[in-house]
Amino acid sequence: MRTVLQPGDITMTARSWIDRLTQQEDINFLLTNRIPRRWLTLLVGRLSRIENRWVCTVCIRLWRLFSDLDLSEAKLARFDSLRDCFTRELKDGARPVDPDPEVLTSPCDALVGACGRVKDGAVLQAKGFPYPLLDLLGDPELVRYYCGGQFVTLRLTSSMYHRFHAPYDCRVEQVNYVSGDTWNVNPIALERVEKLFCKNERAIIRCRLPSGALMTLVPVAAILVASIRLRFLDVQLHLKYRGPNVIPCDVGLAKGEEMGWFEHGSTIIVFVPPGMSLCEQIQDGGAIRMGQALMHIDQVDRFEHLITAAADAASASPRSRRAPPCEPPCRC
Repeated sequence: MRTVLQPGDITMTARSWIDRLTQQEDINFLLTNRIPRRWLTLLVGRLSRIENRWVCTVCIRLWRLFSDLDLSEAKLARFDSLRDCFTRELKDGARPVDPDPEVLTSPCDALVGACGRVKDGAVLQAKGFPYPLLDLLGDPELVRYYCGGQFVTLRLTSSMYHRFHAPYDCRVEQVNYVSGDTWNVNPIALERVEKLFCKNERAIIRCRLPSGALMTLVPVAAILVASIRLRFLDVQLHLKYRGPNVIPCDVGLAKGEEMGWFEHGSTIIVFVPPGMSLCEQIQDGGAIRMGQALMHIDQVDRFEHLITAAADAASASPRSRRAPPCEPPCRC
């Protein structure tokens, strides 16, 4: 008896074959990194903006071969372009925000990557792969401020909800755009490319909390992305953006309010000062949704005046200005 394959069977067979192929680390790294990353990113960006429902439908079907794309929560049932699908809004109530005033929530849907304490002016990219915080943030005073604080890496896969939101009531004070490369940010690349986040294109967003503490979010672009849009800015941050790099802001956001979006999967790294701690369920490899509890902030008021005093002492002391970011007066 002859077996006839249905369209769904063909899709599953192709998906299984692709999964087996991409699970081979050497092949995965070769296919997603050892290619003309910039030109492929620009090409996909142009393709994603084509407003044709037939083209969009074909692209989404191909996309589903590489990911577990679920559009059941999307506000719209159909899309005019692939970009509209990437940046889709969700139905009202799809992402409830934890109302606890002692909790800072996740800005996005993500898989949790490296997380923990900022030690000796460095944080982890992957297990055994630290990178200097100064190379990522580019500001010695900001590095000193976060010594002994907490960080968490949140990786958005291509099929996830791509918009990100304010983790707490805050005022955005500054956005610093850093042009760079577009390496893939998947775990295979993170274990092979030194200082990957420091090489990729990114935006450094400084947010002031009601307590006076400074929270910094760093959206990092990646291959096929390289486009970060912030709702409160009139510019789109992408590979062809030519400045200004430092953009002063004074924008108030409520907890859970939309900040912006990526045009594909990528990463957001969150930094907070001493006095905050990761919630118990936050572990490397775990999944989290936008609005779910990420950090406890109940002790930040007690630490904030110590951090401010240390920063003032650092500015006043010639010895401190010559010292590395995490040496006295701030000891990690």
